[in-house]
Amino acid sequence: MLLNKLLSNLSVHVRPFAICTLSEGWRLHLPGPPGVLLHFVLEGNGVLYGPHGDAHPIAPMHLSVVPIGAKHILEAGGNIHSELRVESPPAGEQVCEIVAGSKDQAHLVVSCGIVSIRYGTSLNLFDHLNEVLAVDLSRISHASSAFEGIMAEQSQAIAGSDAMTAALMTQCLVYFFRSLPNRDEDALPWLIALQDERLGRVIDMIFDDPGAKHTVESLADTAAMSRSAFAEHFLRSFGRSPMSFVNHVRMQRAA
Repeated sequence: MLLNKLLSNLSVHVRPFAICTLSEGWRLHLPGPPGVLLHFVLEGNGVLYGPHGDAHPIAPMHLSVVPIGAKHILEAGGNIHSELRVESPPAGEQVCEIVAGSKDQAHLVVSCGIVSIRYGTSLNLFDHLNEVLAVDLSRISHASSAFEGIMAEQSQAIAGSDAMTAALMTQCLVYFFRSLPNRDEDALPWLIALQDERLGRVIDMIFDDPGAKHTVESLADTAAMSRSAFAEHFLRSFGRSPMSFVNHVRMQRAA
């Protein structure tokens, strides 16, 4: 199964989370994150607006993925009368708080964190994502405890916290991909590509031995496709040519 294939090669790193708290009637403008940003709603209802103005209603245990560099907006309540603009992502190694309005009058509370999620050593799972992906995890009771565990680990920073945080985030990603509607797979073309055994064989071979004398022709032979069809299919799926991908994997492995 695709999910098993992903998890067997998954590398997850989680940077410190932030807690965004909004009072009713407040709008929070958030900057484009330097990495993929996850929003998990802890309590309350509101709307998340993506970089193209697309609106995503959010409620407790909704998980949203925001693309790299995408400015976005959180709103709490329908009658917006005030707003807060955050110009740059929070810095530091501790969980921080962003409050729009009054913390004592919280209407929407969202846990937010930047996550690096790679398949193998080089393929970022959310490469080329250009819109927000949102799923409802309210039917999965363990999802909330997993995010609470992440926050707890990051707040105390004891031995093994990084490993525990990565394990808990991997658990959350399993819930995410299980809940991802089929229509949203179009936003992640590599997800479709990895279901194609022909491209899957090529990716696995590159990861197994990136230093081999790969050529477009040899990779196309592995995929049992013509050179032109393979090159076009690969570029469409992964956003780069086959040899560019090979060179990228080599550089990542060397680093």
